[in-house]
Amino acid sequence: MRVDVFEVEYLITMAILAVLVVVKAFAFVSSLGFAGEAYSAGDKLSKTAWVAILGLGLVAEVLLQNPLNLIPLAFTIAALVYLADVRPALAELTRR
Repeated sequence: MRVDVFEVEYLITMAILAVLVVVKAFAFVSSLGFAGEAYSAGDKLSKTAWVAILGLGLVAEVLLQNPLNLIPLAFTIAALVYLADVRPALAELTRR
């Protein structure tokens, strides 16, 4: 049995792409679940800004299908910032 290096590279790229699409979709849906006032109270960007950033990132990831491209990479960083900083702050504000 012969393993083609390009097939392995393709499978790894598709696995990374699938994970990033799920992460960005989760961040996008999560951003829709909080009220706009929570973003202001948490001293974060507006809800409209986060929904636009995360939505555009999800669309870019699906259309470009290259996780190492500069545009999807920038949106990946934005989604990770949302999940690591903004979402926990909003969740804490809405629990009170």
